[in-house]
Amino acid sequence: MASLKELKGRINSVKSTQKITKAKQMVAAAKLRRAQSAAEAARPYATRLAAVMASLASKVAGDNAPKLLAGTGSDQRHLLVVVNTDKGLCGGLNANLVKAAKAKAHALLAQGKAVEFYLVGKKGRAPLRREFPKLIGAGFDTSTVKAPGFAEAEAMADELIALFDAGKFDVAHLIFPTFKTALAQEPTITQLIPVPSPADAAASEALVEYEPGEEEILQELLPRYVRTQLFGALLEREASEQGASMTAMDNATRNAGELIQKLTIQYNRSRQAAITTELIEIIAGAEAL
Repeated sequence: MASLKELKGRINSVKSTQKITKAKQMVAAAKLRRAQSAAEAARPYATRLAAVMASLASKVAGDNAPKLLAGTGSDQRHLLVVVNTDKGLCGGLNANLVKAAKAKAHALLAQGKAVEFYLVGKKGRAPLRREFPKLIGAGFDTSTVKAPGFAEAEAMADELIALFDAGKFDVAHLIFPTFKTALAQEPTITQLIPVPSPADAAASEALVEYEPGEEEILQELLPRYVRTQLFGALLEREASEQGASMTAMDNATRNAGELIQKLTIQYNRSRQAAITTELIEIIAGAEAL
């Protein structure tokens, strides 16, 4: 049984931990609103850009289609772009992303496809390296900037497009968390390169004529679409990280409070038992005299 001194030390230690988790919870809650607003504000632009892409892609086919839209003509080599966080203490967010990435990789490998990982963020690297040590390729470090933005998304997009043009892969899949609420962040897997052709073009009441031409406009819009997708993934990651961190730190604070209560009860019982023992010894000594 722990001594009174050890119990008091444990109580003080848990109280110190509770102060830290409470502070991190408040910081995450303060950052969450801004990150959530940024993620939600980017969604309409991405949706509208996809609609424009659908209209243009429906008018371009065959040899006239740019490579980013038509692809290489093969789907043998797949690149998984996994967007994890750089910091921990955010619950199961990174574990769920890694789990989704592993499931996608195993599914592709079972089909006889070649798979390679392009890792963004620090937290997903170790578990993926352990399971796929020979499949980890290039990556992008976002830990050097306070809040990754469009500049980082543009740099990633340029690197991925360069790899695609060099024939390093045929299909790239983007795996990132989608922010729903502070309690829910869902792993999302979407095709990034080649830009997926829409099933059907968006309906329009008027006939739209593009100048100088659909092919020329697509040459400009396709890289922008890739950048926008990556930028949206980074924004969703930031909002998901703050939401998951706030929830995890709230749970940790509550658990610390419950542990403090249990240790306090145990400390009081031990202290009372020690006092009772001392009183019995005093009474027994007095009666012996």
